[in-house]
Amino acid sequence: MFGLIVVLLGIILVGYLIVKKYYAPWSLLLVGLVLLLIVGIFTDIAIVSGKKATHSWLLDIVQVVTNISSSTLAGLGLQIMVISGFADYLDRIGATKSFVKICAKPLEYIHSPYTLLAISYLVGQFINIFIPSAVGLGVLLMLTVYPLLMAVGVSSVSAAAVIVTTSCLDLGPASANSIVTSKLLGTSAMEYFLEGQLLIGSMAAVAIAVSHGLIQKYFDNKDLKSGRLTADDFKLKSELIAASAKDKQPDAPRFYAILPVLPIVFLFIFSKFCYSGVKLELATAMFLCMILSFLVDLLTRRKLKECIANTKAFFQGMGRVLTSTVSLIICAMVFAEGLKLSGGIASIISWAASMQNTGGVVMLVVMCALLAVASILTGSANAAFFAFNSLLPHAAKAVNWDLIIMACPVQLVSGIARSMSPIAGVTIAVSSIAGLSPFEVVRRTIPVMVIGMLTIILSSLILLN
Repeated sequence: MFGLIVVLLGIILVGYLIVKKYYAPWSLLLVGLVLLLIVGIFTDIAIVSGKKATHSWLLDIVQVVTNISSSTLAGLGLQIMVISGFADYLDRIGATKSFVKICAKPLEYIHSPYTLLAISYLVGQFINIFIPSAVGLGVLLMLTVYPLLMAVGVSSVSAAAVIVTTSCLDLGPASANSIVTSKLLGTSAMEYFLEGQLLIGSMAAVAIAVSHGLIQKYFDNKDLKSGRLTADDFKLKSELIAASAKDKQPDAPRFYAILPVLPIVFLFIFSKFCYSGVKLELATAMFLCMILSFLVDLLTRRKLKECIANTKAFFQGMGRVLTSTVSLIICAMVFAEGLKLSGGIASIISWAASMQNTGGVVMLVVMCALLAVASILTGSANAAFFAFNSLLPHAAKAVNWDLIIMACPVQLVSGIARSMSPIAGVTIAVSSIAGLSPFEVVRRTIPVMVIGMLTIILSSLILLN
């Protein structure tokens, strides 16, 4: 009972602070330290054991932060920082813009409004594999796909809802959540993507695309009849987009579109799926692609000083994600450590595992629900998944499941739930550009995302078992 009370207290405190817009990383860290303090005062549990222990339970609380920081920065943190730096460099030289333009080009030939809307989601989700930034992708799609959708007769709120959800599945080896999950599974991010994510994600993507086409058409017709929408809501407000979505990316040659794809290509070639004679780490692949992209840009522009100046974006991107995502990971892991040491999580897992014949299903539903609520409250799939991913191995072991059956759907659900949150960065950015309320947009995304969640859970139980 003590552990359950501590877990409940911790989740309520974090939820309150984040909903009240307190700085998320420090909120998670602060509550985690409080939980560790409670554990130290009221139990005999060793907070830190082995060589890293300080032999003072009070100092061990701070040592937890040191241990987690050192291990994270040297491994997972570096990978995420290099990915972010490479993505920012591609933005700076215009390669990302070229890639999105080429992918969106075939959409111009589809004139059926809600068919175009459904296919636009699939195109956006495909692009997200190579451009893992939800906000960045959302803004680019507002510049390219949004006008197409409005031109064929889709309402502004339907178009915005689709664009908000294009990154909902967090697919691909460049996703931070995918990297975390692959480390849990003891495999590479590419192997996890091809052997776990791709199958389940494809099923969910089809279900989401079809649902978008049907549900957005239903809402458009219903809201038009009720007066919630007017004819003006089906007209493109070009002046609003021009004022709000300032395109800072330069134009680049069309062949630059190959640059965002290079990391995936190299990771696939040098893997067990193609040629395993060479072992290529994710960070190494990113550094390699950064060097190759710089050489391509230099040979194209032939302006050494300008090309070297552009590489500053790489290191700025690394620093930016250190202060956001990586710090969030570290603080969330401290919070998770406090939850685990309290014993409350173990009690919840034991309860779910005790369900005769349905223990595994109950456990999966409980974990998905936990991550979904956390993602909606924080507006971040990363914050939610980083805080609770370490519970997945214990949950899977308790019901004698392979870890991938538990980890893959939970990871995908955390991303889907973000698209249901009115405070998610991508929701706010897209809504602002479209001149809409974030709550109006998530009213359209929620029913579609619920269908996506159910598809992920059911397909995981059927296909991964």
